[in-house]
Amino acid sequence: MSAESTEHVLSEEIADQDESVNQDASSKGSAASRLEEEGDVAADYLEELLDIADIDGDIDIEVRNGRTYISIVAEEETDGLEGLVGEDGEVLEALQELTRLAVLSATENRSRLVLDINGYRQERTGHLQKIAEDAAASVKESGKPVALEPMSAYERKIVHDAVADLGLVSESEGEGSGRHIVVSAD
Repeated sequence: MSAESTEHVLSEEIADQDESVNQDASSKGSAASRLEEEGDVAADYLEELLDIADIDGDIDIEVRNGRTYISIVAEEETDGLEGLVGEDGEVLEALQELTRLAVLSATENRSRLVLDINGYRQERTGHLQKIAEDAAASVKESGKPVALEPMSAYERKIVHDAVADLGLVSESEGEGSGRHIVVSAD
């Protein structure tokens, strides 16, 4: 192969690499802009809902780890926002699903956004980590698997991660609203 041919092949390889890098950057940029659009649509939907319900609250949008996080917070403790959380976060889960549907309707893209109201999810995450730690301690002590209470997919993910960090195994079992986690040593 002549020096001129080698140079031509090398310049083609470099051009191909540059194109690949540009495509990766473009797809990351488009994913970020898609998540930002998702956040804007969700915030508009929730703002309208708060206006209709005459509830005060500020909406914060954050994009991290390939997911949009929407938080509704109030400077003062308001019963209205607490009502939007509901018992055991049931109303919050329903609002999250409705918000995801609003995003789907507006963008034609399925959303994995996470909605939090007054820090409920953050508080619940701490509680779920404690549940995982207690289950792990019980499994280590008795050697027997421990079945946990049914929980949402988002909550199960938090528990699975916590159990894995503790060096144990967890599996989801059951169907629908009865889906729960079983923690075991293997």
